[in-house]
Amino acid sequence: MAHFLISLLLLLFVSLPLSQSNQFCDAGTGYSESTCGVSSASSSKLLIKGGTVVNAHQQEIADVYVEDGIIVAVKPNIKVGDDVTLLDASGKYVMPGGIDPHTHLAMEFMGTETIDDFFSGQAAALAGGTTMHIDFVIPVNGSLVAGFEAYEKKAKKSCMDYGFHMAITKWDESVSREMEIMVKEKGINSFKFFMAYKGALMINDELLLQGLRRCKLLGALAMVHAENGDAVFEGQKRMIELGITGPEGHALSRPAVLEGEATARAIRLASFVNTPLYVVHVMSIDAMEEIAKARKSGQKVIGEPVVSGLVLDDSGLWDPDFITAAKYVMSPPIRESGHDKALQAALSTGVLQLVGTDHCPFNSTQKAFGIDDFRKIPNGVNGIEERMHLVWDTMVESGQISPTDYVRITSTECARIFNIFPRKGAILAGSDADIIIFNPNSSFEISVNSHHSRTDTNVYDGRKGKGKVEVTIAGGRVVWQDDELKVVPGSGRYIEMPPFSYLFNGVDKADAKYLSSLQAPVKRFLAS
Repeated sequence: MAHFLISLLLLLFVSLPLSQSNQFCDAGTGYSESTCGVSSASSSKLLIKGGTVVNAHQQEIADVYVEDGIIVAVKPNIKVGDDVTLLDASGKYVMPGGIDPHTHLAMEFMGTETIDDFFSGQAAALAGGTTMHIDFVIPVNGSLVAGFEAYEKKAKKSCMDYGFHMAITKWDESVSREMEIMVKEKGINSFKFFMAYKGALMINDELLLQGLRRCKLLGALAMVHAENGDAVFEGQKRMIELGITGPEGHALSRPAVLEGEATARAIRLASFVNTPLYVVHVMSIDAMEEIAKARKSGQKVIGEPVVSGLVLDDSGLWDPDFITAAKYVMSPPIRESGHDKALQAALSTGVLQLVGTDHCPFNSTQKAFGIDDFRKIPNGVNGIEERMHLVWDTMVESGQISPTDYVRITSTECARIFNIFPRKGAILAGSDADIIIFNPNSSFEISVNSHHSRTDTNVYDGRKGKGKVEVTIAGGRVVWQDDELKVVPGSGRYIEMPPFSYLFNGVDKADAKYLSSLQAPVKRFLAS
């Protein structure tokens, strides 16, 4: 009890006053069967009637019948008994719940911890139509096993399904062995390498090469945060010497050319090893063009833009109010106008494949750690609740993509890449009942006063658009309806993700072809 009270006092110390909906999530520290007066009880049988069911491959008017958390049937005019809860979806879309491939909940970083934990962040996600996310485990003193165990504890208050990526921050034989444990025993099939954050998380090219080789052998996907950390360090020193200490210095110190360089280097090293590569948070034309070039040549490279890079520009970093400017600080930085539209076009044409958020929020008190030095501003923005709405409004309402494309980039492709399709990412018989009912004729407005994250800022505050998630169903339970959350800490499940996804198809044949092409070693004879 004493430990709980201390933790609660610490939480109150770093948090500013919360809106009513934020108080809901703040109360989610208990483990009772109801949370903040909202019961979790719901029928184990659901029938969603008359909607347009949208999958990545097709859309059709059909009913969806759910029993015990699993989709049982998808077809027109399903007849059921009186013990089934009916949801009318006439004139609306019925889609797979979103899967966010890139989040950082309860992450210890830059001397503090992200303000959303595995309850508040997931509650926010469900309110926005996302029913699963994949978070990044950070090793403890380089140990992957210790890191995994720490995140298992953090995730005990989960209220929706989640998976884990694993970061690699050092290299030795124990790390190599632990990577195998993660893949074969813990359900992790992806490892992230930071090419930035010098002196903290950054790895060098030698370690990256070792990691790429190990990933290939294990059938795990290598992921990179692609910025040239050495050059960023120099850029930061240059800004300080010029007297530029505010948030604008963050963007100026790590220009797009450094993201492009690191992306190109990672792509070439992955090609050298012949293993698939996933580039997280693609924020610039420079990085996107390197991915486009590699994919055109046949290399297996996945590019993940994030919502902030698709819909924002860097003008907010020059705001005269520090708190307003600091809320936009993330890495790689939000770029100047023009990069956003180019990333949208790349997403619509398949150069980039899926959308994440890099949800890594810090409140204004935490951001103020860097009020005299932008290098001390904790990096990160929100997005886990806003992603589904903003992607629809930005990409579908503008005519750049179709509803089936929308399902692909917000859910299905993530499930395929991380080898959990069709359990996730589909409205098919046998799939998990993670479903949203989406009204394309309704509208949304984002407000810091009504969002469900614990943070007291929102980089999308005031944005309005078309299309609204009216119902979220997670594991067969209605958890969001009539603008009300019905979630319980501890109800989320850890989803194990097996190795050797479709991205590894043909890798062995390419290796064999390479070896047969070498015409080496040459048999030589000594002259007498």
